Amino acid sequence: MRHLALLLLVGILVAGCSSMVSRQTSRLAENLAAAIEDNNDPETVRAGAPAYLIMIDGLIHGEPQNEALLRAGANIYSAYANVFITSPLRRQRLTDTAMRYAERALCLREASLCQARQIRFQEYQRRLDGLRPDSVASLYTLAVSWAGWIQARRSDWQAMAQLPQVEVSLKRVLELNERHRQGGAHLYLGALNALRPQALGGNPEISRFHFERAIRLSGGHNLMAKVMFAKGYARLVFNRTLHDRLLTEVLQSDPTSEGFTLMNILAQQQAKALLAESDEYF
Repeated sequence: MRHLALLLLVGILVAGCSSMVSRQTSRLAENLAAAIEDNNDPETVRAGAPAYLIMIDGLIHGEPQNEALLRAGANIYSAYANVFITSPLRRQRLTDTAMRYAERALCLREASLCQARQIRFQEYQRRLDGLRPDSVASLYTLAVSWAGWIQARRSDWQAMAQLPQVEVSLKRVLELNERHRQGGAHLYLGALNALRPQALGGNPEISRFHFERAIRLSGGHNLMAKVMFAKGYARLVFNRTLHDRLLTEVLQSDPTSEGFTLMNILAQQQAKALLAESDEYF
């Protein structure tokens, strides 16, 4: 009985250590992602991100069932591909990886949504209805990665035809937790409604609502929301007053903000370029 108790104790300790290592690995990935988000030098991130991509591949290889790691991998691959990579083929390869990780993360959370891209739209929408609030993080990662995957293939109509799945995913995120990632789903829905022609369901005023809501939920700290509001909505409806005001606010703002610093630096670069084109555009 003593030997049996000892074996049981060892088993419990090993399981506990394994769980602790898994949590530490997830925390490492999350901390590295946060460090990237808060970096104020885009060139440092551009140069250093590939090493992080390889490292997170290794972490995922060691823990292929770690949902948090898969989300982190999807997020960094998607962001790096769409922000820093100009080669169409490289961008497609990197966004392929992002989508694989994102699909696997959501599959671990909700088995009915495994291989999400293979599910027909109406069935996909029906299955989303069954998601619980604890699925928000992985669903949001899938939606954002999917949007980036489509963006990398914007000349492919078969890829573009998957935008409705992205849209319903983002809407479901809002239903479950509107404040996730400081209203990030609103930002993407604002962009979708601004980019899509009205004949295909786009609506400038719905776009404006989502952009304004994204700004409000971030407490005004997400400067990219204002840039996209100016570029996506104000230019679409030829509202120069709003356009120039938003971009001027971005340039006058302190870009340092937890979770937004890198994005805000990039937003200020875009704002400066867009404002310089204002006379010519309007």
